[in-house]
Amino acid sequence: MATLRFRTFQLSKKVALAISRGSSSGSSSTIVEVEADGIVGIGEAAEFEIPEHGENEKRILQDLERCVPLLVGHHPTQRHQIESTLIASQIGSSARAAVDMALYDWAGKATHLPVWKLLGLEPKPRGPISVTIGINSPVGAQERLRKWLELGTILAIKIKMGSPDGVEADKTVLEAIRDIAPKDAYLGVDANGGWSLSQAIEMSTWLASRNVVHMEQPMSVADDHLLNQLQEQSELPIFIDESCRSCADIVRLGHAVNGVNIKITKCGGLSEALRMIATANAFGLKTMVGCYGNTALGNGAAHQIASLIDYIDLDSHLNLSNNPTVGLKFENGYLVNQDLPGIGVRYA
Repeated sequence: MATLRFRTFQLSKKVALAISRGSSSGSSSTIVEVEADGIVGIGEAAEFEIPEHGENEKRILQDLERCVPLLVGHHPTQRHQIESTLIASQIGSSARAAVDMALYDWAGKATHLPVWKLLGLEPKPRGPISVTIGINSPVGAQERLRKWLELGTILAIKIKMGSPDGVEADKTVLEAIRDIAPKDAYLGVDANGGWSLSQAIEMSTWLASRNVVHMEQPMSVADDHLLNQLQEQSELPIFIDESCRSCADIVRLGHAVNGVNIKITKCGGLSEALRMIATANAFGLKTMVGCYGNTALGNGAAHQIASLIDYIDLDSHLNLSNNPTVGLKFENGYLVNQDLPGIGVRYA
């Protein structure tokens, strides 16, 4: 039967990230181990904050303590039963995600297959990963992009918007990024709920004229009822992130948007992520897979399903100065799934 243990790491970002709701220079990550039959699967519980649904280190550790007895009597192969038990016990999504990742990692190691192969998927993602430029001055944004370019080829850039200085400040940053961005790189923007309806409509027209490919979470979760109006007038595809935590949210809002950002930590694991992809496909929506302050472990787990995803936004581990896990490689603008058992990520 399965036993569960965990330990927490304090993470530091190489460069602080500012979004419309604030700035972060670090966070905590709790790595979960599920052991049975001499095999250890690992997963990650990361802190996150979205309106009305944040989970901090204290909440995550409390949830994981509660998970320990809940796994007693279960084998790692009973993934769906374990998931149902954790949901019924009101375990938060981050702890559920960590356990779910660990169960998939365990299954891959037990069968000597990478998770992507275990799921019948392809190793190659549909597209490159986007690197993120936080809210900044035009000069600061250019400096951040130059640091990203030190990694090598960059083929996609996500620019955070919703500046407290207004949409004119957002515009100047985008122009600064366009001045030095690689010609082959596509641009997307993410306002993290920082615009009003009128600002989102205005920005959709302006951004479309500058070849931006989509805008993410333009308005706050409280303005979900206005998404229909925005979609009718927007000149860009609209993705939702903070407004979309599960399949139920896709059913609720799928008619009013063009895409969804699926985050393993936010939705509760790979199992729910796969259901969300199927639901999004049924609604004819594009998909994005994203991250919070995840290490290579959390992003490596999410990248196992990258062959099903239209846009890959898994760059957080590349901005850590003290990543406790390794194994997810970045090459020529893409993340590379390893042909190794499980998630293919190990402790550093």
